[in-house]
Amino acid sequence: MTATTAPGGEVSPSPAAELPGSGFHVDLPTADGGWEHREVRVPGPWTTPDRPLTSRVAFAAAHVVPRAAADNTPGAPADVDWDATLAFRHRIWDHGLGVADAMDTAQRGMGLDWAATGELVRRSSAEARGRGAQIACGAGTDQLDPATYAPGVDPAAALDAVVTAYREQVALVQDAGAQVVLMASRALAAAARDPEDYAEVYDAVLEDVEAPAILHWLGPMFDPALEGYWGATDVASATNVFVDLVRAHADRIDGVKVSLLDAEHEVALRRRLAAIDVQGHPVRLYTGDDFNYPELILGDELGHSDALLGIFAAIFPAASTALQALDAGSGVRARTILDSTQALGRHVFAAPTYYYKTGIAFWSWLNGFQQGFQLVGGLHAGRSAVHLVELFRLADDAGLLLDPALAASRMHAFLDVNGLEP
Repeated sequence: MTATTAPGGEVSPSPAAELPGSGFHVDLPTADGGWEHREVRVPGPWTTPDRPLTSRVAFAAAHVVPRAAADNTPGAPADVDWDATLAFRHRIWDHGLGVADAMDTAQRGMGLDWAATGELVRRSSAEARGRGAQIACGAGTDQLDPATYAPGVDPAAALDAVVTAYREQVALVQDAGAQVVLMASRALAAAARDPEDYAEVYDAVLEDVEAPAILHWLGPMFDPALEGYWGATDVASATNVFVDLVRAHADRIDGVKVSLLDAEHEVALRRRLAAIDVQGHPVRLYTGDDFNYPELILGDELGHSDALLGIFAAIFPAASTALQALDAGSGVRARTILDSTQALGRHVFAAPTYYYKTGIAFWSWLNGFQQGFQLVGGLHAGRSAVHLVELFRLADDAGLLLDPALAASRMHAFLDVNGLEP
């Protein structure tokens, strides 16, 4: 049995260690060429909250479900199954979490075109407004033609185009009634010559923000085109530029989402941001570390991270239950639950990290939240069958196969079409 020990010595057993079998079985291939006859576990003891979560601000970054009969090939316009896409968001809201929409999990820059992005922001925001739920949406520059910022283009003209594009998307998000997440921009990364160019663009864009926004720093492991963001190739120098920007606009920034998969860096940054206090409201750090989120969310004596995570889209029942425990004063139980999902998170976000959306969609399909295992632009082909078999195994270990009969049936079908039946 796995267990978590609190600093004071209290031990809490892993929820998954106690889960009995469901009576539904599946044969899974193993790394040594053999087979594991597995009885799927019953789901974990997950609960939905009866009051708002208060100990942490937490968003799940949600994916987009395409129509199963659509032309989901690379380069084709996104053809979204709006019923399934919006129903998935309602499940997250039912568990007390906010939804972070139109971000990289929704395939921004990897299949979701600008027209579909705008429709997603409007529809999701309307659904959130109808139930009083929390939503934040990404504002970027991905509507720009790459020729606008290609090598040889006048740098000043390219930067002006970036500002104009950002402003268009900020206006869309604000008009829809969602909180703005200023996403990292491939166009800016290509056009900027130095940290001053980044400051000039963000200075201009933040002037248009009507309510405090979330600033997103997405690392190159999620998008290689963002290498050298903030005008520096080393993380320490880039962090200094980033902190200076936050300090200059602290009254317009609710928090920052950092996706560098480096817990030590995040803790150090969190402590620097805590010193930037606007009328008693320090700048939040929303962890985007899908590897190390349990320790970062629980924090230490000097502070904690809030959360805006892609992996929360695949563990939202457990994440919500953990935060409910934290609200009730049981940090040990909260940490134990989050720890029980960490192996799944690290697998879903394994390199090449930008294909993590495939794992989110596979988990969604196993649990019956979408009709077919598909992603916009054919991105469901981003992971191997062997990788997805291990995802099934880890999701089961974590008690996150919510309908064991359906999950076993769909896994049988997946193995069959991939030639992996014994």
